[in-house]
Amino acid sequence: MQNKITQLFGIQYPIIQAGMVWASGWRLASAVSNAGGLGLLGAGSMYPEVLEEHIEKCKKATDKPFGVNVPMLYPDIDKLMKIIVDQGVKIVFTSAGNPKTWTSYLQEKGIIVVHVVSSVKFAMKAQEAGVDAIVAEGFEAGGHNGRDETTTMVLIPSVREKISVPLIAAGGIATGRAMLAAMVLGADAVQVGSRFVASLEASSHDLFKKWVVDAQEGDTQLTLKELAPVRLLKNKFYQDVQAAYTKGASVEDLKTLLGRARAKRGMFEGDMEEGELEIGQVSGLIHDIKPAAQIVADLIAEFNQAKAEIQDY
Repeated sequence: MQNKITQLFGIQYPIIQAGMVWASGWRLASAVSNAGGLGLLGAGSMYPEVLEEHIEKCKKATDKPFGVNVPMLYPDIDKLMKIIVDQGVKIVFTSAGNPKTWTSYLQEKGIIVVHVVSSVKFAMKAQEAGVDAIVAEGFEAGGHNGRDETTTMVLIPSVREKISVPLIAAGGIATGRAMLAAMVLGADAVQVGSRFVASLEASSHDLFKKWVVDAQEGDTQLTLKELAPVRLLKNKFYQDVQAAYTKGASVEDLKTLLGRARAKRGMFEGDMEEGELEIGQVSGLIHDIKPAAQIVADLIAEFNQAKAEIQDY
């Protein structure tokens, strides 16, 4: 399955594992890379010294390409970028910020730069900034999200129409059929998040993984737009947020309610009531926890099956 993205990254399959906070450590990233995809370390939930440790362990666990996802709102981003360069990481995905800030610097160090966007406008700005590829993420996705609520099915062809660099689709993709659909719409690859949360190698808490597997249609909701839009499972914390809205909560009230480290508390430490549980709508289609390599194999097998079936039309 060679195309622009597999050639750009030097991988076998056009499947990227999203660099999710509290889920994407070295075990998951190396497992996906070893299976033929591109594994990403999620630097957004790592102190600089922790990221360095995960990079070193990932290099020992795989001889295949892997990358690091860096949210640009991270307070110690200078330290993260120095570690990435010093450790010889060759692929960086940036998000939640202006792609002009780091793209040239990283590319001068021989690093491939991919930027994550949620709209056509930001995709065009990313291309103008000179990125090597773009991830366009629909609002079905888990975690922090776009305010416009543009779905993946609308976003991908809209972005494809306006950019020429390789395009990676994200948001609501957990099956081979969805992968095929995204590529028919104009994507060169897919980025998969929620499906890899429910993997043996994800560093998420086992209780969180179980909640993901048990989730049904309608069990997630995009909320907290006044702060940073985020898609959450509907637990007690989510209900507390809704109650605050009903009472006319201000931005400061919402900040106080959110507090600090609530995502870690839920997804990593396993507090299913008071924690922030970030996951995508597609969790309703995830029914088991399995090895990352099996997830990659299943995606490719179903992709090929669906492609063969379409040829009959």
